[in-house]
Amino acid sequence: MLLTLALGAARAEPTDIAALRVERTDDGLLLSAQVRFELPAPVEDALLKGIPMVFVAQAVVLRDRWYWYDKQVAEDIRYMRLSYQPLTRRWRLQVTSTPLGQNGGGALGQSFDTRDEALAAMQRISGWKVADSSEIDANARHEVVLDFRLELSQLPRPFQIGVVGQPEWSIAASRSVRLPPEGGR
Repeated sequence: MLLTLALGAARAEPTDIAALRVERTDDGLLLSAQVRFELPAPVEDALLKGIPMVFVAQAVVLRDRWYWYDKQVAEDIRYMRLSYQPLTRRWRLQVTSTPLGQNGGGALGQSFDTRDEALAAMQRISGWKVADSSEIDANARHEVVLDFRLELSQLPRPFQIGVVGQPEWSIAASRSVRLPPEGGR
C-alpha cells in the first residue's frame, strides 16, 4: 500500500491550458494563454544535467465551412528552449518563431535565477499575434486551436530512443476557442 501511495504522489499534474483568450485587433488576432504543467522528474533531471528541452506552442486558425472541412487560414509556431547552466546555476529561456538549432539561432533569450521563474515565463503567453487581419474574414466564424507540447525530436539522439513510449516524458495539451463573426451573428 505504501508503494501505491508513493507512486501516486510521484505522478506529475497533467498539462492543461487553463486560460485561452483571442481578441481581434486592427493588426489581426492576438492570443493570450496560461499553460499549467509541472516538469516530470526525468525531464527535470535531464535539465539539471545540462540537456536543453524544447517546447512548442502552435496556434492554428480555422475558418468554418459548412460544405467541407474547416479551412486553415493561418498558423504560427513558437519554439521555447529551456536550459539550465550547471556552472552558473541559472536557467535560460530562448523564444523564437523558427526551429532552434544547437546554438539557438536568433532567439530572444532571458536568464532566471530559479526554475519556477523560468517556467512561469514559459507558461504565460501574452499578446501573441497568430494571424494578420487580412487572413481573417470578418463575416465568418473561426476557431483558434492552441497546441502545447514538449518536442521530443529536439532531444539528443540517445534520449530520443530512450523516451519513446514513456509517459513521464509526455507534456502536451490542446485547447480551442470559437471566434464569432465581427457582427456577432
